[in-house]
Amino acid sequence: MPSNIERKAGRAIGRVQGVGFRMFVRAEATKRKVTGWVKNMSDGSVTMELQGESTVIAELVARIKKGRGRIKVTEFELDDLPVVKGENKFAIRR
Repeated sequence: MPSNIERKAGRAIGRVQGVGFRMFVRAEATKRKVTGWVKNMSDGSVTMELQGESTVIAELVARIKKGRGRIKVTEFELDDLPVVKGENKFAIRR
């Protein structure tokens, strides 16, 4: 595994449920070969874990914050996590 791989815990707040946000995040992550998952939370936010090269994660986070269509991210929190070895896909969790 390259040394510049990192894992981030993200939390998006705003108009992020009922607008295709999880599918949008998965598509953008998959396009960039980022692994992890995304999940709706009961408080209306969406949490995610993103793993990939540092520069690619930064690019993905910028794209998520920008949104698309009816998606509007008003707040985005990001924290460091330990890398998960062997992870090879990006999933939508229920």
